[in-house]
Amino acid sequence: MKTSFKYAVIGCGVIGSSAIYWLARAAGDEVVGFERYPLGHDKGASGDHSRIIRLSYHSPEYTALTPHTYDTWGEVEAESGVQLVVRCGGVDLTPVEDPHLVDDYAAAMCGAGIPFEDWTGADTMRRFPQFTLDPACRVLYQEQSGLLDPRKAIHTQVALARGRGATMLDNTPVLRLIPEAGGFRIVTDASEFTVETVTVAADAWTNDILRETGAQFPLTVTEEQVTYFATPNLRDFMPDRFPIWIAHGQESFYGFPVYGEVATKAGLDIGGDEVKVDTRAWQPNPRPYDKLVGYLERTIPGSIGPVLFTRTCLYTMPPDRNFIIDRLPEHPNAIVLQGAAHGAKFACVIGKIASQLATTGETDYPISAFAATRPALTDPSFERQFAI
Repeated sequence: MKTSFKYAVIGCGVIGSSAIYWLARAAGDEVVGFERYPLGHDKGASGDHSRIIRLSYHSPEYTALTPHTYDTWGEVEAESGVQLVVRCGGVDLTPVEDPHLVDDYAAAMCGAGIPFEDWTGADTMRRFPQFTLDPACRVLYQEQSGLLDPRKAIHTQVALARGRGATMLDNTPVLRLIPEAGGFRIVTDASEFTVETVTVAADAWTNDILRETGAQFPLTVTEEQVTYFATPNLRDFMPDRFPIWIAHGQESFYGFPVYGEVATKAGLDIGGDEVKVDTRAWQPNPRPYDKLVGYLERTIPGSIGPVLFTRTCLYTMPPDRNFIIDRLPEHPNAIVLQGAAHGAKFACVIGKIASQLATTGETDYPISAFAATRPALTDPSFERQFAI
């Protein structure tokens, strides 16, 4: 087996597989990817059928990138013939007593020239009668929102990368990443590899992988969950009739139309417990489940049915819940990608950015807000803020 490469990617979830895809477009058989589990596994953040994709975001740093998410996923779809993005429209809901919760979203979209509609609850119920809302509440609607299938995205991008000569090693945990003159040595159970440039997209395992580089990030890991409900009202909740939705408030909920399973899917954002990767419960948590069901009973009662299953996943977040997309200051040939538990939709453009940083040392995308040297990552007194 070839053991010397120009480029390596460690961690091949939806972000890592995107980096492999774009690197393979640039460097073919000089690319190797490492994944500790089988591709598409459910032990991290990328398992399952769907993640929200949207142009609606809370700050200009994100709306500067959101159009490129669709463009880059479109390139993968065009090359592969596999549909990865389903557009169904999307709504940002606010409680009637706090309509300003989405002011930043509206301002960021206006600044980026992204069209949207500013509705009342009454407007929303006329368009989507599946909702039960206060008629006076505020709702933003953006028609390009929808869902991304991360499981298909991982396998599609890896298949295309392999077609260009890239090597993909799953079930291959990286035990050590050792800086050496001119690059890195990567140690696995089976072999050792030398690479010139490495991209670390290991999410909850990021600090473990970076240990010998001297870089460590203040990352919080929580165990979250989504529940699939076998609604009897299937036709009403298909993607051509029902949008993705995010409900902003003291607690934020989100959900999907029927896709991947014969069921709706919904969850509570940041509703789980703080864990370590080796101490997570792997069991449904009744606290966020009860809060979710209470919200659905009040707001989207027709979406509920028997529980098909509840699936857990890991959220890994910097203190400001912004991405990390940067080269390590001490090791500029090491690139760190961290999606902050909302990065799946951006994965393809993040992978493209990583390939540019790896092959040319710079990128033409605006990523200064996601620097590895920002105060949220370097100031121990920075107060955690995970709501977005």
